[in-house]
Amino acid sequence: MKDGTITQKILAAHAVGGAAPAGAIVTIRPDVVLLNDVSGPLAFEQFDAMGAPRPFDPQRIVLVADHFAPAPDVTAAGAIAMTRDFARKHGIPHYYEPGRGGIEHTLLAELGMVGHGTVVFGADSHTCTAGAFNALGIGFGSTDLAGALATGQLWMRVPDSIRVELTGKPGPFVTGKDVILELIRRIGSDGAADAALEFGGPGVAALGIDERMAVANMAVEGGADMCVFEGDAQSIADMAKRGVPAAPPVAADADAHYRQHIEIDLSALTPMVAKPPSPASGVPVEALRGQKVDQVYVGNCSNGTMTDLRQVAEILRGRQVAQGVRMVVVPATQKIWREALAEGLLEIFAAAGAAVSTPTCGACFGGHMGILAAGETAIATTNRNYRGRMGHPDSQVFLSNAWVAAAAAVMGEIVPPAEVARMLEPAA
Repeated sequence: MKDGTITQKILAAHAVGGAAPAGAIVTIRPDVVLLNDVSGPLAFEQFDAMGAPRPFDPQRIVLVADHFAPAPDVTAAGAIAMTRDFARKHGIPHYYEPGRGGIEHTLLAELGMVGHGTVVFGADSHTCTAGAFNALGIGFGSTDLAGALATGQLWMRVPDSIRVELTGKPGPFVTGKDVILELIRRIGSDGAADAALEFGGPGVAALGIDERMAVANMAVEGGADMCVFEGDAQSIADMAKRGVPAAPPVAADADAHYRQHIEIDLSALTPMVAKPPSPASGVPVEALRGQKVDQVYVGNCSNGTMTDLRQVAEILRGRQVAQGVRMVVVPATQKIWREALAEGLLEIFAAAGAAVSTPTCGACFGGHMGILAAGETAIATTNRNYRGRMGHPDSQVFLSNAWVAAAAAVMGEIVPPAEVARMLEPAA
């Protein structure tokens, strides 16, 4: 495609007719269709109501029990059973539940099912996480995905694109989480509405793949339809490590048209915290010094990676979670859980007084495994903090990176992580 953005080029490669100019209505054939135990059952009901005899390609469908898993009640158990039964009935090999799976967006990458140029359709708003891999993850409703299950295609509008140019290198305790919180602070919760965010520039190389996932995961919190990172040597190596078939990165043309250009100097960033009730309410961590917390939560599809867990362990090693504070750590997948176990990270968490959970989305959306009571305050590495998100409507949630969350666990209040790190340094 001439003058194409990354988004337009990836969509064009999957479009019936082979073209995807901004604003056009096109029919897209995805590489993967992704459903979970919340979005899946409704899609399965509509699939049956359509009279579809079988899914378009069982090998390209991924079903994950992660939101209400392990099941906290009979209703949740029924939804998971429906998901499991659909997989069995139609011979879908990619069905995952606790002990073998994890949180869907992290798991999908781990399975080697997303890489350069891939298109993922998912009935979950954080399907945009796939953008970290020079791919497109597009969220649809469950009824829409019933059609995708049956036909292997859906129509959609090609969005405009916004270019986010990353420069410089992040300083200590600054991560991908701070990049996206800063961006959303600037553009607001709808600043990227009807658009795709495209992250590029020399600063991309300073962000590891896990950090890119944290950025891409929250693109939707800025209103974006989808997002995508430029591919580079890191993404190529990551694909090889995960067994993804080699494919060149998809790059934008030099004269590609963008609705807006935004530049973020990584070296100018400081650890950020988003105040309730919006991810767009980001401020430097210093502005919230002394804010008491009742719960610290590290995990979910944005920040439950090995990178995050290692950061937490650096802060907690040899220390204790503050009296009166509870800490919950949730590795994003079973593989990450086992890797953290092998590295001794889980022992560090347990010795510090933190609870370590099996992979689950539970507390992030207010379902289970860490619900807040009235009047309680949490700091979390999750992606949303609107009123009632993690529990009672009269609770509140602050969003941060893993360094900041771990420092708050030790101190019982929000503090710059550099201060806690200095406390942990051995005396001269």
